[in-house]
Amino acid sequence: MSENLYCYTGKVLRVNLTNNNFRIEETRRDFIEKYVGGKGLGIRYLLEEVPPKIDPLSPENRIIVSTGPLTGTIAPLSGRYPIVTKSPLSYTVCDSYSGSYFGVRMKYAGYDLLIVEGRAKKPIYVEVTDKGAEFHDAEKLWGLGTLETSKRIKEELGDENASVLAIGPAGENLVRFASVVDSGLWVHGRGGTGAVFGSKNLKALVVKNIKGEVKLYDPDEFKKTVVELTRNRVKTSENLWAQTDGTPLIVDLSHNAGVLPAYGFTSGAFEHHDKINTDRVKEATAKKYACPYCPLACKRILKFDSRLIKSPEYETLAMIGSNTGIRILKDVAEAAEAATDLGMDTISLGATIGFTVKLYEKGLITEKELNGLKPSWSNSEFVVGLTKMIAYRSGFGGLLAEGTRRAAEKIGGEALKERLDVKGSEIPAYDPRGTYGMALSYSTADRGACHLRAWAVAHDAFGEKDPYSFIGKAQLVKDLEDLNSIKWSLIICDFWLSSYEDMVKLLKPALGKDYTVDELKIIGERIWNISRIFNVREGFKREDDTLPPKMFYEPLRGGKTDGKTVDANQFKESLTEYYKLRGWDEETGVPKKETLKKIGVEFTFP
Repeated sequence: MSENLYCYTGKVLRVNLTNNNFRIEETRRDFIEKYVGGKGLGIRYLLEEVPPKIDPLSPENRIIVSTGPLTGTIAPLSGRYPIVTKSPLSYTVCDSYSGSYFGVRMKYAGYDLLIVEGRAKKPIYVEVTDKGAEFHDAEKLWGLGTLETSKRIKEELGDENASVLAIGPAGENLVRFASVVDSGLWVHGRGGTGAVFGSKNLKALVVKNIKGEVKLYDPDEFKKTVVELTRNRVKTSENLWAQTDGTPLIVDLSHNAGVLPAYGFTSGAFEHHDKINTDRVKEATAKKYACPYCPLACKRILKFDSRLIKSPEYETLAMIGSNTGIRILKDVAEAAEAATDLGMDTISLGATIGFTVKLYEKGLITEKELNGLKPSWSNSEFVVGLTKMIAYRSGFGGLLAEGTRRAAEKIGGEALKERLDVKGSEIPAYDPRGTYGMALSYSTADRGACHLRAWAVAHDAFGEKDPYSFIGKAQLVKDLEDLNSIKWSLIICDFWLSSYEDMVKLLKPALGKDYTVDELKIIGERIWNISRIFNVREGFKREDDTLPPKMFYEPLRGGKTDGKTVDANQFKESLTEYYKLRGWDEETGVPKKETLKKIGVEFTFP
């Protein structure tokens, strides 16, 4: 680092809920040097502060809101930020991302990170200010949905533009896949961050509409670089889809490729895909909106009759739509809004709803256990009804709130065949039987099944590589994981398919540091390895880097991938190849000492 701390505030706000106090600390320079910000910095602090094997819902867990060096600058697509914690769903490391202004305003308030520890005696919400933290009573908000909570806090603080990270009843009731909703429009969906908030009696984190700026090494050159990259690398034909369609475009791509989950991951094709695709979303669009410093504006508000609803993204269109058989966009949007207001991840929720219908079809549960609800496909009333049961842990919903893995293990027998998780976290909306790249990506992802760690489907089922072969997939997945690790530490959104060269161009005038491409690659690899260290410390091994059992023996039905499964032997060989490329022990998946030393990681294992 240069002597001056460009692009960082140099401060961490630590909030202790048990003692109802806060303190402001210096950001550790050694951590910044090695792990940059965002994902890397957040996970490094988590590894430092969270003892091994703790219950994620205990006061010892941390909520870490982390910014990157580009947060708050005019760098394109830099308006995202993660919540980092130990996941109550997977028990792995968890970094869950959202757009919005919270990260930007937190940085303008003067902080690189916000660390929340302990447990409040009663429900509260915490306001982040430039002087530290203010604690507000939230007992009157407890029980409210995320949308009403956000509205009331803004009214109470007298700032309609404040950023509010709120939980709903699902988080309060410790649903293991509860989400945190930012100002009603953005969601930290995966991993159960909302349950961690709830376990701490934390209803919300808030920062007002603070104005500020980030100190840059060469502001004029940085602005010039941003203009050039925006014109030549962001607003290009390659990225045009994000501006014109956004993620709903993927519905048709997935259907045509045979990887769109339908009817509880029974098929990779959905005969009604054209009723929930990007064309239907465009027809219903009332307006668009963007995250900070984003020229693409992929987000949409839909209008049905006189009602305005946030548009579902692809994952929700698939998991709440095709995977449950819902074939009307309005019904998907309304079910998704209910999930958002209650505060639940729609990926895990959609998988859990499909799982429930399959259990019912097998005679493993009855309507009596579901409070009279009759499970069936294409039934939006059932979807919304079960969503509420899960959020409030009512009846069988209490078991489903534990996730499909724990539910299947509790029921036993045939239910175990319907598991849909990797490390406890439900798989997202690309069926791995039709994209072997995603099969390896899901199994190696550091937070449990994740489509974003390595979006390999773009290269095989949607691209030029053979989707039913593991040849070259180990290298592909490793490279994507490393690239995304540094990208999410700067932080840059996935919709800018940025290269290491683009990052080098941005970081020189921003930080005053001449990074090379190879240096950034090493940093990405280093960050991925500390995630692995955290998970190994928690007891995860090679046998956990696998897929739901049914992916290996139950063929898909219908569409392009009819009859396809994941070849178990090829999968094992590819995982071994991946470990070799990573420099991890091929039998255990533990990073080797020489590997960690080579990439500058200070942790080792006996």
